[in-house]
Amino acid sequence: MSKNLINLITEEKIYPIIRCNDTSKAEDIANALIEGGIKVLEINIENAELYGVIEKISQKAVVCAGSIITNLQANQAFKSGAKLFSSPIFQMNMVKISKNIGVPFIAGTSTANEAYTAWKARIPLIKLFPVTAMGGVQYFEELIRQMPFLNLMPMGNIKLNEVSEYIKNGAAAVGVGRDFYENLSLSEITARAKNIIEEIKELS
Repeated sequence: MSKNLINLITEEKIYPIIRCNDTSKAEDIANALIEGGIKVLEINIENAELYGVIEKISQKAVVCAGSIITNLQANQAFKSGAKLFSSPIFQMNMVKISKNIGVPFIAGTSTANEAYTAWKARIPLIKLFPVTAMGGVQYFEELIRQMPFLNLMPMGNIKLNEVSEYIKNGAAAVGVGRDFYENLSLSEITARAKNIIEEIKELS
């Protein structure tokens, strides 16, 4: 099951990230993305009320709980229906928690050393964050060229019009946050989801 969930992300290639304090708004954004064809997305735990949003959205799509850094958060997210955990950092404690609960852990890394260490720890999908601040597509391409065996998912202020370039350069999937929803209506969010899914299909 764990492997299937990682496979789903790498097959879909697009990985929306919802970072929003407002639970009602977060839920609306998630529903708009799902209506556009999104099958898996991340909801960042900005506050405890967002576990309730995970519970609702997990009935319709695969939800990864984001910004998880403690055992307590991981357990609460799992109870709420999260099928994956994501963290902005890589720590062995999260690897142990992931193994104990039986939920895949997407570790956050920034450098070649961190990404390689996460791979050695058998992290199935490694987040490269914040990729735009680190140099964007060029930084990603240089890192993956040296270690093509890495299952890397770049994220961090990536725009939807940059997704194809990352995929062409070997990204296992691409995480996109606010460019999916910031200052947009729900119908516009749905349209963006449909458009990027179509764009990705054309690459294969």
